[in-house]
Amino acid sequence: MRIENKIRELGYNLPESSPAGGIYTPVRRVGNVLYVSGQIPWLNGEVKYTGKVGTERNIEYAQEAARLCILNMLAAIRNAVGDLDKIRQIVKLTVMVSSEPGFDKQHIVANAASQLLVNIFGQEGCAARTAIGVNQLPLNVPVEIEGIVEVEE
Repeated sequence: MRIENKIRELGYNLPESSPAGGIYTPVRRVGNVLYVSGQIPWLNGEVKYTGKVGTERNIEYAQEAARLCILNMLAAIRNAVGDLDKIRQIVKLTVMVSSEPGFDKQHIVANAASQLLVNIFGQEGCAARTAIGVNQLPLNVPVEIEGIVEVEE
C-alpha cells in the first residue's frame, strides 16, 4: 500500500479500473512484464477531457488529461496484479496527443505523465517514452497513454 499512499500524498485518488471497451485486455502479462493497453482520461464511467490540443484545448488541459491517463494505467495494473507495490519500474510509455495542425508540443503534454510517475516511483518511474501527435483518438479524447511495466515475479 506504500505506492497508493504516495499517490494520495500527492493529492490524487486512484480511480476504479475500467473494463475493456472492446475486444482487448487492459493488461497482458508476459513473465514479469505488463503491457498496458491505451488508457484514456476516463473517470466514473465517462470521459472527463475531450478535444484537440492546440487552440481548442491548451497544454495545461491536456496535461491534466495525461495525469488521469496515468492514474487509470495504475488502476489497471492494480486490478491485474493486486498491489502497486509489486511494480519494479515503469519501462516505456507511449503518449498519443490528439493535435491540431501545427501543434508541436506533444512532448510537453507527455512531461506531465512522466513527472507524475517520477513523483510516485522515483527514478524507477522515469521511463523510456514516445510522444506523438495524432489526428484523432477514440471518444474525442485529447490524450491516450499505453505502457510497459516490470513487476515482481
